[in-house]
Amino acid sequence: MIPKIYLNYQQLQPIVLQRELLQYQRSLLVNVGILIALVIIGTLGYHWIEGWSWFDSLYMTIITLATIGYGETNPLRLEGRIFTLTLIVMGVISISYIAAQFTSAIANGHIYNILQARRQRKVMESLDKHYIVCGFGRTGRQVSAEFAAEGSIPFVVIDSDPVMIDQAEQEGYPAVQGDAALDNTLILAGVDRAICIVAALPSDAENLYTVLSAKTLNPDIRTIARASTEESMKKLRRGGADEVISPYITGGKRMAAVALRPQVMDFVDGIIAGSNRSFYIEEYRIDEPSYVGMSLKKASLRSQTGALVLAIRRADGDVIAGPDGNTEILQGDVLISMGTPEQLRALNKLLSPLSKKQNVLRLPRIK
Repeated sequence: MIPKIYLNYQQLQPIVLQRELLQYQRSLLVNVGILIALVIIGTLGYHWIEGWSWFDSLYMTIITLATIGYGETNPLRLEGRIFTLTLIVMGVISISYIAAQFTSAIANGHIYNILQARRQRKVMESLDKHYIVCGFGRTGRQVSAEFAAEGSIPFVVIDSDPVMIDQAEQEGYPAVQGDAALDNTLILAGVDRAICIVAALPSDAENLYTVLSAKTLNPDIRTIARASTEESMKKLRRGGADEVISPYITGGKRMAAVALRPQVMDFVDGIIAGSNRSFYIEEYRIDEPSYVGMSLKKASLRSQTGALVLAIRRADGDVIAGPDGNTEILQGDVLISMGTPEQLRALNKLLSPLSKKQNVLRLPRIK
């Protein structure tokens, strides 16, 4: 079982700010402690020196430290007046210093950082069935942009560079600064509730450690890792990565495909990514018992919705590309379908989507 870590405002801040906030917190606690000590000393002093009651002693101490000037509760002897002068001086110094510290905290943005971090903590704790993007470099930035374009994909960014964290937050993405290979960082990002993690760090070793940590904390999480070499791809797969992608290999294949089949690639790009698409591709898992055992022709999915079933992935991993009307639908099948937003919404009413959060179809926002 993953230990629950309470997200305090310091843990959600960059390391430099963490130190400043911790120093400010300690200074504030010390000053408040000194002020409380003065109240106790003043109350005890008036009680012992003047023989007043505890309430009168406390009352006199409060109005003295606050420099209100209501006058003496009871007539003071010489010893009592000397004690009062000492108490006034110490009280003015302490309160002035606390006020200066508070003003400095406001000027330096500490108060704002605390409030901002508390809001961010609520966002982190509310994430469920979300995606984690490790690394906000060129690859991680593009992954985040695609997630954001989908419109309904909850995700959080992890990066150790405070500059990258600032850039992610400027884009409106929830972000956590820290080493993605460390368990505590992943737990802060809600790895136990996440459904997928993308390791897009610049180092293959960091991506391997991130995959190992994520799989240890959440064996059911889907892991996608970036690799620079074929050797690293093999090691990442052995380390538990479900999918390993090399930007260089993928980029080379894409460049060759664009050179040989430019129109095909334009069409494929238009239905896979982006926010201004006419057609979309979506995945649906067959959980509705009424369709199990039916052929595609008998199920009449195309005639009812207009959506086209491009392929069927069986529960054992086999893929049937371009299924005909006689292809039988089995329990646990994943239907890969293409259509307009209206057609896929109609299909969504008949089938259970692969991403079941709120049981709605994922469609990009219209910018």
